[in-house]
Amino acid sequence: MLDLDKRSITYLTGVGPKKAEVLKTEANISSFEDLLNYFPYKYMDRSRFYKVAEVNGSMPYIQLKGRILSFETAGEGRSKRLIARFTDNTGVIELVWFQSISYVKEKFSIGKEYIVFGKPTEFGQTCNIVHPDIDLIEQAGQVAGGLTPYYSTTEKMKKSFLNSRAIQNLQYALLNLLKWELPETLSSDVLEKTKLVSRTEAIKNIHFPESADKLKKAQLRLKFEELFFIQLNILQTASYRKQKLKGLVFSTVGDAFNTFYKAYLPFELTDAQKRVMREIRADMGSGRQMNRLLQGDVGSGKTLVALLSMLLAIDNKYQACMMAPTEILANQHYVTVMNFLGDMNIRVALLTGSTKKKERNKLLPAIAAGEIDLVIGTHALIEDTVLFSSLGLAIIDEQHRFGVEQRAQLWKKNTTIPHVLVMTATPIPRTLAMTLYGDLDVSVIDQLPPGRKPILTLHRYDNKKKELYSFLRKEIRLGRQVYVVYPLIEGSEKLDYKNLEDGFEVFKDVFSEYNVCMVHGRMKASEKEKEMQKFISGEAQILMATTVIEVGVNVPNASVMVIESAERFGLSQLHQLRGRVGRGAEQSYCILVSSYKLSNETRKRLEIMVQTTNGFEIAEADLRLRGHGDLEGTRQSGMGIDLKIANLASDGQILQYARDVAQQMLDEDPTLSLPLHQSLKEHIQNLFSRKINWGMIS
Repeated sequence: MLDLDKRSITYLTGVGPKKAEVLKTEANISSFEDLLNYFPYKYMDRSRFYKVAEVNGSMPYIQLKGRILSFETAGEGRSKRLIARFTDNTGVIELVWFQSISYVKEKFSIGKEYIVFGKPTEFGQTCNIVHPDIDLIEQAGQVAGGLTPYYSTTEKMKKSFLNSRAIQNLQYALLNLLKWELPETLSSDVLEKTKLVSRTEAIKNIHFPESADKLKKAQLRLKFEELFFIQLNILQTASYRKQKLKGLVFSTVGDAFNTFYKAYLPFELTDAQKRVMREIRADMGSGRQMNRLLQGDVGSGKTLVALLSMLLAIDNKYQACMMAPTEILANQHYVTVMNFLGDMNIRVALLTGSTKKKERNKLLPAIAAGEIDLVIGTHALIEDTVLFSSLGLAIIDEQHRFGVEQRAQLWKKNTTIPHVLVMTATPIPRTLAMTLYGDLDVSVIDQLPPGRKPILTLHRYDNKKKELYSFLRKEIRLGRQVYVVYPLIEGSEKLDYKNLEDGFEVFKDVFSEYNVCMVHGRMKASEKEKEMQKFISGEAQILMATTVIEVGVNVPNASVMVIESAERFGLSQLHQLRGRVGRGAEQSYCILVSSYKLSNETRKRLEIMVQTTNGFEIAEADLRLRGHGDLEGTRQSGMGIDLKIANLASDGQILQYARDVAQQMLDEDPTLSLPLHQSLKEHIQNLFSRKINWGMIS
């Protein structure tokens, strides 16, 4: 049997070096294994032939049997097209090609019988099919009579004659070469337990389904397999960490924690915060290294939990650090922590890219000598020049914004591995958490502090600006402040900044009696800080910004968040922005401003925002609407989620079942050392060999 993962696609009949390069760059297909795992995205039922006389433009895909009457070329330049008149003696329909005109004229002949498949459209009095699939009548057994797969292709692939049909032909050639037999990847006990079809049966029916039932069984088998190996790898990593990585023992709850808790705590902890603190204390006192994910909705009090955890480290004679993705957020945490601590004798330092050289020259030796208890900072914390005397706890906030290698730098700050707490205010759907962070212990703060009123979210169209302005003026007269946020989309920064700057001029004009300030990513850190301070101090009533204020700005007096072009944001980002208000006791508002012309999906997204303030419901909806590949953080997670067939939005039950089966197997055979499981062990090593195991510090 060929080693499919190492056999280059170049050597498959019908490929060659040029097509191999296109397959690699456009579809990430380099080997025979990659091609087999390039699954169709949809199937068409081609069991029925229609008559030309029945065809109209409202029909979906149809199949015809007949002959070409004539070819003619029309138009010039880009509008040049080849038109074939096609008949089955009940009527005539036009087949149209805008590309590969010479190839089509050479390949297809007048008078011969063909099978045509495509989507009809009406153009004046005639019907046509643009770029149809067309095959000789002799090939009816291969192309008609059942479910036909359709593969994703790009324009570059099509120009290299690698359309969906060509991909199907390559699959057929490869399976023929392999004599329709593939090595099994699941062990016999897993197959027996799950009653899934063999891999050979699954691959055969995913590419060439014999029936709808066999296709369904093939999809189930391949989805399970994909999720099973991810979970087996994650659970093995977690098991190894718990067994092998000894952690610092924080056995003391001492003066720092107790003094703060009794005399400085500004309000009683919620039940959710208390529960999370018990989980963190148990971890740090267990002798095992803590590797915990703390999820908490915007404003749920994660920073206070983080501070209490850092005080435990200090009580046990260790230092703690807290790393944030932006200077704004690091500064915010520093101010919040200093306000919480008041006059307590805790030595706290702030270290960011903007820290002056003179200040840095004082700070670094003090941190290295253990004279600083708690360091809050940005990426500056992971620089080689930053050395700790005894780092006991590393907290990473909004961790999805850091690359995995950056996070892993914190390992090198200590001879003994510090406890790690990663925090996120982006609620993570359960299926995604099990896949991205399945090796971490998870804590959730699912309560807001008492006295907070739910934020009222409204959707308004951008042709109703007068009403919006009068509402904002009313709020400002009540002494409140307003955020106005514009989108910042990769690839269109110039346009986005222009929109912000134009908006800034409009707001300065409309609200001439008030102070309006502006913050965006192109500003120097010092300029940003200066403008932010105007808003934080109350000197400015309106802050115009791009999404730089998505996290880390805490102004309790701000009661209105206006999000311009809300249709250009994802749900999770809209939710993050909404969380900038609602931090005081007054009623707060989030106003989503969009154009009137919206797609159905976008309309649904905005309706969800209006209906609920529950971050977890929103995250689940975001996953359903956009898929896991578009959600923030998945690309940087280190798990390298690149699912070929499973869908985390719809395959939650399969994922849970795969995880349960993997866990049972590891309970019986933790190192997969039984002869029965050797093939599983090898397959995991092969699957994940190109990925560094960053799960150990997720």
